Amino acid sequence: MPVLEQLGSDALRHTLVIFRDTIKRHQADINKLNVYPVPDGDTGTNMARTLDAVVAELEKNPGDLEPTCDAISHGSLMGARGNSGVILSQILRGLAATLKNARELGAPKVAEALKAASAAAYESVLKPIEGTILTVVRETADAAERAAGDGATLAAMLRVARAAGRESLANTPELLPVLKDAGVVDAGGAGFLLFLDSALHVVDGEPLPEPENISGPNTEQLIAVAKRSAADGTVDVSELRYEVMFLLEIDDTKSRAFMQKWGEIGDSIVVVGGEGLYNCHVHTNDIGAAIEAPITLGGRPHQIRVTDLFEEVAEEHEKREAQLAAPTSADAAAHGGPHGGKPSFKTHAALPEVTCAVVAVASGDGIAELFGNLGVHGVVTGGQTLNPSTQELLDAVEHMNAQQVVILPNNKNIIPVAKQVDGLTKKEVRVVPTCSMPEALAALVAYDPEASAEHNGGSMAKAAAAVVTGEVTTAVRDTKTDAGDVKAGDSIGLVRGDGVVAIAPTTFECATALLEHIVTDDRELLTIIAGIDARADVTEKIVAWVAEQFPSIAAEVHRGGQPLYPYLFGVE
Repeated sequence: MPVLEQLGSDALRHTLVIFRDTIKRHQADINKLNVYPVPDGDTGTNMARTLDAVVAELEKNPGDLEPTCDAISHGSLMGARGNSGVILSQILRGLAATLKNARELGAPKVAEALKAASAAAYESVLKPIEGTILTVVRETADAAERAAGDGATLAAMLRVARAAGRESLANTPELLPVLKDAGVVDAGGAGFLLFLDSALHVVDGEPLPEPENISGPNTEQLIAVAKRSAADGTVDVSELRYEVMFLLEIDDTKSRAFMQKWGEIGDSIVVVGGEGLYNCHVHTNDIGAAIEAPITLGGRPHQIRVTDLFEEVAEEHEKREAQLAAPTSADAAAHGGPHGGKPSFKTHAALPEVTCAVVAVASGDGIAELFGNLGVHGVVTGGQTLNPSTQELLDAVEHMNAQQVVILPNNKNIIPVAKQVDGLTKKEVRVVPTCSMPEALAALVAYDPEASAEHNGGSMAKAAAAVVTGEVTTAVRDTKTDAGDVKAGDSIGLVRGDGVVAIAPTTFECATALLEHIVTDDRELLTIIAGIDARADVTEKIVAWVAEQFPSIAAEVHRGGQPLYPYLFGVE
């Protein structure tokens, strides 16, 4: 193929598509470079999902350079995910803004675009940290500018820039001690270099790099990271539990003041955009304050996403998305949604018109079916690591055959998102703050379809609050908890408010230890929701154990089909 001297619109589009595909192939390696026991997304996953949005926008807007750059800018702004995705979106927006009106797209203009991308990335971060993707992009751009000034061709300039970027990436552990302790380089910087690899593939036909299947940091290295954070007095990522993201409509003159407000309650703050619309990201322990901060400045947040970083697991995230990516053909025909045309919710059309309908979030097909049997009109797909957005919940509410609706979020991360719906619809919406599927089942016992949303909200919340819940899952890495040391592969029992209360080598041992913690003599009913990984023989052993240990407790078993959690327990 001929070597390109100009990065025209077709080559730019091709580069972004190749970049997306290459990031996806390297996604697992980039994820493993995360230095914290609780990953942010992870980096590779979030960069890939951000690029998915860019490519989708490019496919909707074919054309010359200006619409191509507009599509890159808009797609990256609206589709950015996680800290790394938001920074990447600002890099792409800086590139696109510089290339958009250029007459010549040779080495000098592309180098200028890289410089603009670096400046935009630094501007988007409240507290820039060296040794991250910011450093790698800056040093790459500096080298590109020098090479272009010396008269290098487009391909030669890109090679010089990539060489400088690789050297910068290799040096990130010297600038950021937590990387050195973990024995890794910066994940975001590694992802960005794949952009240069993709550009050189398009411009000069260079082969793309193959994934290396790296192992990532080991347990001792991760412990060293935690110890360094404690010794330095800095905020450890593990101390900031929630990732809050939303699109924000706000006057441009107030965007910096908003970032400063976030600086008082969190870290990893990235705000990108302009002309009244911004994509915002923060890690914090105060979800409410994060959402309220821009409102006090006249801003309007929407498409709010909240993720619990303590419980986010990248490998299981991929597993769940694969499971949720294949809805039934009937559902696909009935509803479009924000996930590539796939529906985000199901409605039970056979149910009659009622005064007050219920929309519930469910993480398994068995739970969704059970909800339908208990009168739920709309089931939104979601759960621990795949939180539905406000828009998805709003879509479900608008499709209900009722003017009053109760929402059961069934996860603490989704509660603040659900509370935004009432202000976005003409319908009356109440949120019952359920944090688990067993709480939702208890709440539905108190549901009266002919009562008002206000009445149902109160009675259902009271019923849900009377339930004590527990969850059994599997640890994906070694860590330390108040209940003792956890090794990867252990079964762990979780109780809301108490964290890990049981650790055992088998699911049965963990489940019984958890039940000993939550079952008391004044309780009458134990609800067991079996997940997709629950074995029938283990379930039978648990039921028999309960009958022997707590003869006054009645046990009910339901097939939930939820991923990640073999057993969910509710005690009433």
